[in-house]
Amino acid sequence: MGEKIDVKSLVKKRKKELKQQIDTLKIFGIKPKLAVILASDDEASKVYVANKRKMCEEVGIEQEEYILDKNTTTEDVVKLVEKLNNDKTVNGILVQLPLYKHLDMDEILDSISDKKDVDGFHPLTLGKLFIGEHETFISCTPKGIMTILDSIGTDYVGKHAVIVGRSRIVGKPISQLLLKRGATVTICHSKTPDISVFTKTADILVAAVGKAHIIKKDMIKPGAIVVDVGINRVDGKLQGDVDTEGALEVCSKITPVPGGVGLTTVLSLLENVVQAARMQSDTNKMI
Repeated sequence: MGEKIDVKSLVKKRKKELKQQIDTLKIFGIKPKLAVILASDDEASKVYVANKRKMCEEVGIEQEEYILDKNTTTEDVVKLVEKLNNDKTVNGILVQLPLYKHLDMDEILDSISDKKDVDGFHPLTLGKLFIGEHETFISCTPKGIMTILDSIGTDYVGKHAVIVGRSRIVGKPISQLLLKRGATVTICHSKTPDISVFTKTADILVAAVGKAHIIKKDMIKPGAIVVDVGINRVDGKLQGDVDTEGALEVCSKITPVPGGVGLTTVLSLLENVVQAARMQSDTNKMI
C-alpha cells in the first residue's frame, strides 16, 4: 500500500526558509517585487492570482496586479510588459494563463524580459534549460515537481521516468530536469498508441494531461513514485489525472490532488522572484 506525499508540510518548511532569505535581502535594501498581469475572465485564474498574492504576503514579497478587461489588445499587453521590463523596482513578471482567446499568447510571453521571466516560459529561458545553463529560471510546475521528488530522497540515476504530456509548461521542461539527474526519460502524448506500455515500466511517473483519472492502477508499475499534475473539476470536486485510490494499491508514493503539485508551483514562483532579485542586484555575491 502506497502513501500520499505530505506536500503541505514541505511547502510550509520551504516558505519559512524563503522568508528568512527575503528578510536578509531587505537588509541590503533589496525588496523583491512581482508584477502579475491578469487578462482573462477565467474564474480559476482569479483564484490562482489571489492564492499567489496571499503567499507573497506571507513571505514578504510585494505584488502588483494589473487586471485587464476584454477590450485589451495584444499590443496593449505587450506595451504593459515592456513598461514593467524597464521598471527597476519590478523583479519578476507573471502573465496569468489562460488569456482572453483573442490575445496572442506567444507574442505576449515572448515580450517578457528573460531576466524577469519568473514563470520560465520565455524561449531564451527554455533554451538555457535545454542546453544545461544553470543561471536561468526553471518553469514553476517542473521546479515544484523536482522539489517534491528531492524531498522524498528519489533516486534518479538509471531509473525510467515516464511523462504523460508534452506541454511547454510541464512535459518538456520536466523531461530535461529528469535527464539532468540521470534518469532515462520517455514522453507519451496524444499520438502515443498505448501509453500503458510505457507507464507500466515507469519508476517515476509524471501525469500532466488534464484528463481526470486517465491513469488507472493497472497502468502503474508496483512501487513506482507517481506525480499527479492534473487539476480537473468533476461534479464540483477537484480530481487529478491519476485514480489516486486505485494507484495507492500499487505505487509507493503519490502526490495528492488537491494539496500537491499546485502548492509547490506557487512556491517555485516565489523562489524564482527571489532568484531574480538576487541576479538583478548582484546581491548573490554579497550573501
